[in-house]
Amino acid sequence: MEDQKTDKDWRYKLHAIIYGTHTRAGKIFDIVLLVVIVYSIIVVMLESLPRFDEKYHAFLNISEWVVTILFTIEYILRLVCIKKPWKYVFSFFGIVDFLSTIPKYLSFFLVGSQYITAFRALRLLRVFRILKLVRFVGESNNLIRALRASRTKIFIFVFFVLVISVLLGTTMYLIEGPEHGFNSIPHSVYWTIVTLTTVGYGDISPETGFGQIIATLIMIIGYGIIAVPTGIVSAEYASSKKELKNVDEGRCCQNCGAEIMRSDAHFCRVCGYKLTDA
Repeated sequence: MEDQKTDKDWRYKLHAIIYGTHTRAGKIFDIVLLVVIVYSIIVVMLESLPRFDEKYHAFLNISEWVVTILFTIEYILRLVCIKKPWKYVFSFFGIVDFLSTIPKYLSFFLVGSQYITAFRALRLLRVFRILKLVRFVGESNNLIRALRASRTKIFIFVFFVLVISVLLGTTMYLIEGPEHGFNSIPHSVYWTIVTLTTVGYGDISPETGFGQIIATLIMIIGYGIIAVPTGIVSAEYASSKKELKNVDEGRCCQNCGAEIMRSDAHFCRVCGYKLTDA
């Protein structure tokens, strides 16, 4: 019984260090991790420079192996200190960590696979946890909720834009014709979308007076269209923001590693695990 308690204690302490930032050890661990990630990305970039790689190949190769071994140990420790390892394995960071660790081992069999370690740049997202910017993570969650809530309205709006693009593109094909570069209806629709989104590549342009008037209207409509999805998402974002308050700083579930979004939470919002520090 005492052995089980001891085992639980060291796992809990290890979890607090690796997944949390509310302890000194946790902050140091994440800062060291970020330094190693930045260093590994620099190494990968330097390896892609032929002259530099030729001159310092041995050093870069050793550095890459040291970093890979460190990340392998970190990956194993993350699996060991949580109750349901598969939750981490199939999470966003779990997949990124795996993809950023395995390439060097694959280099034994596949030439050039070590450059996939650029995935490590995604791990820099953990800086949000280290710098206590959980409120910004919460804001991103609010934005995702707003996008999900407004997806139907956005879909209808995009469909409407496509219909308008087809109609105006067909009109431009009839007005300008192949002699002015509008060789087909799909080509004309392409020009309409480019103009409507204010990109304006300039590879095709109307030459007739009536065509230029239509083009002017499309440009004006384009500015209005840009504002519509922004308004839809902003309205949903403002609505969802009112529902979420008391965002916590640095707490995470000991079972699955998910961020605890409310300071008064007693159970994990993802796996339902009872929080010991609630």
